[in-house]
Amino acid sequence: MGNKTEEIIIQSLTREGKRFRPSDWVDRICSSYATFGEDRKLRYSPYLKPEMIDGIRCLAVDMQLKATNPEGFEELMQFAEENQLNILDSEGAAIPVPE
Repeated sequence: MGNKTEEIIIQSLTREGKRFRPSDWVDRICSSYATFGEDRKLRYSPYLKPEMIDGIRCLAVDMQLKATNPEGFEELMQFAEENQLNILDSEGAAIPVPE
């Protein structure tokens, strides 16, 4: 792994290998970080992106979120830790909860 991970992936799998419920948690988190644009349409944060990787629902988190919204980043990491969700670096290797 390089000096700095640009993106982390939070999987919908617990560290025990079980699917995390509710299954729509990724959409809920993306919605909670969304804002309304001038056109009154909901815009997801550019730092959070729902993804499907190897058939597993995931949340890609751009590490710039930590600089632009440190409280939000911390809340997201606490959520992942409390629910024992797998966190991967951009290359797919498991990592501990980033500080």
